[in-house]
Amino acid sequence: MARVNELRLIARVAQMYHGEGRRQAEIAKHLHMSQATVSRMLKKAQEEGIVRTSIVPPSGTFIELESALRERFGVPEAIVVECSQDSPGPIMSRIGEAAAHFLEATLQADEIIGVASWSETILKMVDNIYPMRTGRAKYVVQTLGGMGDPTVQTHATHLITRLARLTGAEPRLLTAPGVAQSREAKLVLVSDPYVRETMDLFGRITLAIVGIGSIEPSSMLARSGNVFSTKELAELTDAGAVGDMSLRFFDRNGAIIKTPLDDRVIGMPLEDLAKVDRVIGLAGGKAKTEAIDAALKTGCIDILITDNFTARRLVEGTTATT
Repeated sequence: MARVNELRLIARVAQMYHGEGRRQAEIAKHLHMSQATVSRMLKKAQEEGIVRTSIVPPSGTFIELESALRERFGVPEAIVVECSQDSPGPIMSRIGEAAAHFLEATLQADEIIGVASWSETILKMVDNIYPMRTGRAKYVVQTLGGMGDPTVQTHATHLITRLARLTGAEPRLLTAPGVAQSREAKLVLVSDPYVRETMDLFGRITLAIVGIGSIEPSSMLARSGNVFSTKELAELTDAGAVGDMSLRFFDRNGAIIKTPLDDRVIGMPLEDLAKVDRVIGLAGGKAKTEAIDAALKTGCIDILITDNFTARRLVEGTTATT
C-alpha cells in the first residue's frame, strides 16, 4: 500500500500543477512540503505515466512528415508547408512565407547571413519579411556572383539589399558574374579588391540560405546569363550531377561533382557551405525532388523547408521526375 499512497500524492501534485494551473511554490505551501519535493514529484509523475504529453498538430501542419524527413535523411530540422497545388508557383510562395517567418523567429544578433541571389524562392522569402526590431544581423553576404543581364540583375541586387535593410545589416554584394568565361578570367575577377572583400566573409557566415536546383536552371537564373551552356550541362549530367546549390553540383548520393566547369564559378564552394553553423535549404516541386533528395545527402543542409507533396515523395523514395 505504501506505493499506492506515494502515487496518490504524486497524482495530486500533478493535478494541482497541470490541471489547476498552480505554481510549484504554491503547491509546496499548500501541502506543507519543500518546492524541491514538488519538483521531484512532477518528474516522477511523468516517469510513472501519470502525466502524459499529447501533441495535437494544428490544421495545416505536418508533424509526422517532418519527423519522417528528419529520420530518413538525418537532417536536424524539417519544415513542411501546406500547399493545395503541386505546381511551382504556389509552392515557391508557401515556402517563401514559411522561410520568412522562420528567419524572423530564429535570427540571432550580429548574424552574418550568406544568401545566393538567383533563387526565386529566396526572393519570395525576402518579400514576406517584416522589418526586424530585435536580433539585427551584421552583414548580408552574396554567395554567388550576381552580375549578368542588366534587365535581371536588379532582382539579385534587390534581394541582397532588401534583406540587409529588413534585418538591419550591411549588404555585401559580390560584384562579379556567377560564371566566368574561363578559369583565367575568374582569377582576374576575384583579384578585384571589392570582390575579394566580399569573398573573405564566406568563412565568417553563421547562417546561409540556399535554393536547391535541378540540372535545368530556374527561369530567373537562365535569364540572368549566369548559367552553363546546354552542352556544358550535358557534361555535368554525364558526370552524374542531379542538382546544384549556387551552381555547385552533386550526384544522387550527395557527392560533390568536380569538373573544369567548377573552376569558373564565382561563389561559395559546397565544402565551405558545409562548415556554416546553420544552412537553410528552400525548395519544392516534382521537378526538384531528386535534387532535394541528393542535396540532403551532401551533409550541408541543417533545415529543409519544403511542401507537403515533395515531402511525401522524399519520404517514400519516389524522387523520379517522370
